[in-house]
Amino acid sequence: MDGIVKAIHSIFNRLKNSIHVIVNVNFILKNSTNGISNFICGLNNAINGMIGLNNSLYCIDNAINNLQNSINGINNALYCIYNAINGLQNAINSHISSKNHS
Repeated sequence: MDGIVKAIHSIFNRLKNSIHVIVNVNFILKNSTNGISNFICGLNNAINGMIGLNNSLYCIDNAINNLQNSINGINNALYCIYNAINGLQNAINSHISSKNHS
């Protein structure tokens, strides 16, 4: 009878140890999947960061284009002023010329 009790006790100990091993393996698997999940989240954040950076670069590019357009507009306005001054000078010269000939 004592041998049977020891055998049953031994079987239960082995079952208990097996359950501990399974629990530990599940814990390791859970940590691994958490690690993979965190890695994927980090990767996703990095991709979103790159998309944000790309959008910022587009904004900077647009700002530079707008600045170039503004500079071109100012340049055109200066040409208009230059042409107006030339026209005024020509008108003055013509007037002086006509006064001198009369």
